[in-house]
Amino acid sequence: MLIDLLRKRRSVRRFEERPVEEDKVNVLIEAVLRSPSSRSLNPWEFVVVRDREMLSRLAQAKPHGASFVKNAPLAIVICADPTKCDVWVEDCSIAAILLHLAATDLGLGSCWVQIRLREHVDGRMAQEYVADLLRLPEGMVVEAIVAIGYPTETMPGHPRASLLDERVSFERYGEGKLGN
Repeated sequence: MLIDLLRKRRSVRRFEERPVEEDKVNVLIEAVLRSPSSRSLNPWEFVVVRDREMLSRLAQAKPHGASFVKNAPLAIVICADPTKCDVWVEDCSIAAILLHLAATDLGLGSCWVQIRLREHVDGRMAQEYVADLLRLPEGMVVEAIVAIGYPTETMPGHPRASLLDERVSFERYGEGKLGN
C-alpha cells in the first residue's frame, strides 16, 4: 500500500558505491514519465546522470546541500520548459515525489537537491550552472536534482507521533483539530 511506502521513505544522503541496475533505472524513468501534469502539458524533461565526473560537478551546483550527489551512483535532473505551462514547478515537483517513492519501492534511497532559486558560488544562479553543465537548450530551466542509490544504512521511517497533526484543520482553519 502507498501508506506503507510513505511510512518507510526517508531522505538518504549516503550511498553504497554499487551502481543502480539498468532495470531499476528503467522503472524510475517510467515512474517520472507517468507523472500527472496539469492539462497533460508535460513541461518536464529529465536528464539521467551516471557519469562520476558529471555527478561531481552537479554536487558543486550550490554551496550547501548538494555535495552528497558526488557519492551517488545516479542522479536525475528535473528540468522544464516554462513556456509550455504556467504550473511547471508543480508538475516537476509531482514528478520528483513519484521518483522518490519509486526509488523507495525499489529498495533505493534518494534525496532532493533544490536548484531553482538557489545561488551557485560564482555569482550565477545554480540553475544556470546546471543548465550549462548539461547543455540544456535556451529557456529550459532546472527545478531539482534527485540523487539516488543504495543507502549505506537503513533508517526507520518517521514515527507517527512526530507528524504535525496540529497543521490539519477540518471544515475551517483552526477548527476540528486531530485528536480533539
